[in-house]
Amino acid sequence: MKTLAITMGDPAGIGPELCIQFCQQPSDVTYIIYGNTTILERVAQELDLSLEGIHIKDHPMPDADTIVPGQVQAACGQAAYDFLTSAITDAQQGVVDGIITCPLNKAALEQAGIDYPGHTEILVEQTETEAHAMMLGGPELSCSLVTTHIGLADVPSSLTTERIIEVAHLSADLMQLRHERPARLAVLGLNPHAGEGGLFGNQEEERIIQPAIDTLRSEGLSVIGPLPPDTAFLKPIREQVDAYICMYHDQGLIPLKTLCFDEGVNITLGLPIIRTSVDHGTAFDLAWQGRAQLTSLQAAANYARSLLSS
Repeated sequence: MKTLAITMGDPAGIGPELCIQFCQQPSDVTYIIYGNTTILERVAQELDLSLEGIHIKDHPMPDADTIVPGQVQAACGQAAYDFLTSAITDAQQGVVDGIITCPLNKAALEQAGIDYPGHTEILVEQTETEAHAMMLGGPELSCSLVTTHIGLADVPSSLTTERIIEVAHLSADLMQLRHERPARLAVLGLNPHAGEGGLFGNQEEERIIQPAIDTLRSEGLSVIGPLPPDTAFLKPIREQVDAYICMYHDQGLIPLKTLCFDEGVNITLGLPIIRTSVDHGTAFDLAWQGRAQLTSLQAAANYARSLLSS
């Protein structure tokens, strides 16, 4: 039987209750919660849930008895980091067959002195992965990001033809694996109307994006673009596209979360291990109240399971 790790994420968020509720379901995969038993027991008692039959890899957390749900706390940032790095190590050593991550809180990481903007950067560094990308996938569409957690003003100077090609190849590999046929990709422009022939922006489409598309086509990939971002996600186009190559974070995540927020999955492309994640945050306003939706974690688990058998 295959085994997947589920990292609990920030203890003060909705991760603990999602883990408990999810792991209560019958499955042909063994799930192990990488978290803290005291926190899980507190949440279970608060929400009248049971930990019976649930597999837990307990990690020390000295402040577990005093953690306040719904608040940014350094102890929670440190714990979320510890859960994740432990799961990565076990995945690299073959103890588990992949990782599903619940949300961590970037402010809590910062308070703990952990200088990473999110899961992806930690995973990439610990696995020493060079070519990587973030993809968000859902029933309606999949979006890969050329740039991720940087300010919007820094996006144009961060774009390169080589990086677009890299993200496209990583995306095409996964889509071909999942669909068992050559992938169909759509590359977005950066500027309104995809630059309108160089009228808008600094000719990023002509200088950077179009050369990437030309190279990808010369390599035999099916690619359209650069598409104007405001019309690229219309249904007739979505039906002809397996994955969108988006120039920056919100360009891809706004349509993805609008169309399939509850079923979105975060996939880190290029890693030597399987990693999927929910596409939402810690939802501190809902933490430990039993109101969090399980659908994104279920989707992330289903995606990870599909990759196990690919």
